[in-house]
Amino acid sequence: MTQKSYELFKNSDVATITKTIEIELQKRNESPFWGDKVVPFTEAILSVLIPLREKNMLFTPEGAPVSELTPELFLSFHDLVSLKTLAFTLQKSNEAGKLLRTKYDSSTCQEYEIISVELLGAYLARYNINLQDESLDFPISSYNLHQGVSNVIKSLL
Repeated sequence: MTQKSYELFKNSDVATITKTIEIELQKRNESPFWGDKVVPFTEAILSVLIPLREKNMLFTPEGAPVSELTPELFLSFHDLVSLKTLAFTLQKSNEAGKLLRTKYDSSTCQEYEIISVELLGAYLARYNINLQDESLDFPISSYNLHQGVSNVIKSLL
């Protein structure tokens, strides 16, 4: 990862990060097929990670508190299972009015404010992820396609 990537994730907004990734895709002559998948994924995941960053409530897929948004944290949610868990964690937190399923102390969790999961939910729905029942699995073909998206993003960062 370059220092530029770290600064980008630490300070930039969704549009700036997404645009940077889109420009890198074009520079590397990636197939339009991947561009059609990478850009919406980047927007979807950042639509929740940036608000968490702004509220100082970032966490790993395992729920451990994290102080800043880094390319590694971004990449840690690329796995569909982690991404699905993130969506359900935020959905349940929105309903409860406090941050759930993390290792933050209870006073920090009480400071949680609702984060829209609409964009992330729409992205996951495109991969046949059931957003009503967390226990339901998803098709392996969706997982495999999503891994391709993740690999392209890793190569860009």
